[in-house]
Amino acid sequence: MLDQKLIRENPTFVEDNLSLRGKVFNIAFIHKLTVERKEIEIEISSLQSESKKLSKIIGQEISNSNNTNSQEIDELKNKGNKYRIKVSEFEEKKRILDKQLKDEISKLPNFPSKEAPFGKNENNNIQIKEWGDPLKKDNLKTHWEIGENLNLFDSIKSTKIAKSRFITLTGSGARLERALVNFMLDVHSDNGYLELMPPALVNSESLQGSGQLPKFSNESFKCSNDDLWLSPTAEVPLTAFHKNEIIESKILPLKYVAYSPCFRREAGSYGRDTKGLIRLHQFNKVELYWFCDPNKSLEAHKEITADAESILKKLNLPYRLVDICTGDLGFSSSRTFDLEVWLPSSKCYREISSCSNCLDFQARRSSIRTKIDKKTSYIHTLNGSGLAIGRTMAAILENGQQTDGSVKIPEALVPYFGSSFIKNT
Repeated sequence: MLDQKLIRENPTFVEDNLSLRGKVFNIAFIHKLTVERKEIEIEISSLQSESKKLSKIIGQEISNSNNTNSQEIDELKNKGNKYRIKVSEFEEKKRILDKQLKDEISKLPNFPSKEAPFGKNENNNIQIKEWGDPLKKDNLKTHWEIGENLNLFDSIKSTKIAKSRFITLTGSGARLERALVNFMLDVHSDNGYLELMPPALVNSESLQGSGQLPKFSNESFKCSNDDLWLSPTAEVPLTAFHKNEIIESKILPLKYVAYSPCFRREAGSYGRDTKGLIRLHQFNKVELYWFCDPNKSLEAHKEITADAESILKKLNLPYRLVDICTGDLGFSSSRTFDLEVWLPSSKCYREISSCSNCLDFQARRSSIRTKIDKKTSYIHTLNGSGLAIGRTMAAILENGQQTDGSVKIPEALVPYFGSSFIKNT
């Protein structure tokens, strides 16, 4: 969430920074609300000050007079009651205005970093580097063809259980998914992350805090009888894990890794990636999350990205690192580096992780602070997939496919999977 004081005092600066996202933001109405709120705040403070002065006068009059029921004292008391009534009225106006302001400001995205490349859409993203030797051959099978031939998953029967865009992993497919989860958790835990396993259901306040609500309500599945939603990403419960807390600076950064099932409607994506493991309503993911000293988040962003990269390197999966332009940034992100893995069948790279620095945007929404040099300030949060499991599996199947129809398992994963190959039995 953006700073209300900044909106009130420098609305042009706010609009200019938001416009870096490639569209015009008019915050005149929000600015008007912030000014009204400040005026009410000043009025309340003034009335409370006058009320305190009056209380002292009444106390002095009572102590100086034997008659506590004198007309003069009664008039002063009536005046004091009027002050209290006015304060109460203004406080109610402030309460209503605070809610309205929170609702309106929560619709505004984060400021893009000045370091992010300027652009309107994904066509303006900039490749930073490539790693590995991409497999480039003709007549390569897609991961869903490989999966069907090796009986790794069943999407048709899954429609009987749920609906389209759900999948049931079977046999070696289920074992490969489990192996990937355990492998990623072990690598990140050995690298200093504390493993968490958060709830799969989250409340509206948690979604609001991470930036999923109100903008992405149509992307999430909501329970009809409770204020609970199926979590779209572990980023949501991990942000909320320290909601309304002041974290000691000496224990920063806090680095968490969490496996979680993720649920998304994928609204607006119909007709794209309808086969396979790329765009499902339910998928598994290992998430990396940092709570960081606000003075050190730029370096932390490089570190969390490198930690996600390490999984691709250990699995020997070719990938590229992309700097996301201002117009393609996620709602809560100030700067994002995408990791895109090579999928040989489509002869292109596909996103497998987005590593984002959200600065104090999520912390302000969730009231997560720290004290540095005796000054309280909002903490910085960073997140990144480490990695998306289904897309990792798709990359392993396609990059490891053999001429005999089998799939070679990356060497680092063999101890977890229990075999060097997946073969048709």
